[in-house]
Amino acid sequence: MKLFRFIEVERARFPIAFMSHRLGVARSGFYAWRTRPPCSRSIADAQLSQTIRQIHTGSRGTYGVPRVHAELLDLHALRCGRKRVARLMRAAGLVGVCRRRQPRRARPDETGFISDDLVQRAFAATAPDRLWVADIERHEALSNREEMKGLLRQPVAAGW
Repeated sequence: MKLFRFIEVERARFPIAFMSHRLGVARSGFYAWRTRPPCSRSIADAQLSQTIRQIHTGSRGTYGVPRVHAELLDLHALRCGRKRVARLMRAAGLVGVCRRRQPRRARPDETGFISDDLVQRAFAATAPDRLWVADIERHEALSNREEMKGLLRQPVAAGW
């Protein structure tokens, strides 16, 4: 128990009776904890942690919980729960490599050509057929979908 370990570490600085009263644990429980041998579950966890560490280092630190759990079942014939493997790996500080796809980020092309702003951000036309503005992405999507005929923008063929 974590509180009993804390009392064991700090017993040189503070009396055991004082710490057990402040922490809300029984003094007799602390003394029983000191003399009690470790339980079979903690011994099994220590052995399993050693095996998990071997598997993790054998994979050059790349295996996470699912692969370590699968290798425990397949190669070592050790049956245990996936959450137990996760708990022991977390306690040992073992983490698998996660190679997820990075999200695309719009970065300006520094080597690309930057055209002049001929409209000067004034998108309102004074008369018909005086100002032509198009979003490049939208324009490419429309041109892929249909071919235009003449200036009246009559679709000739639609499709991909």
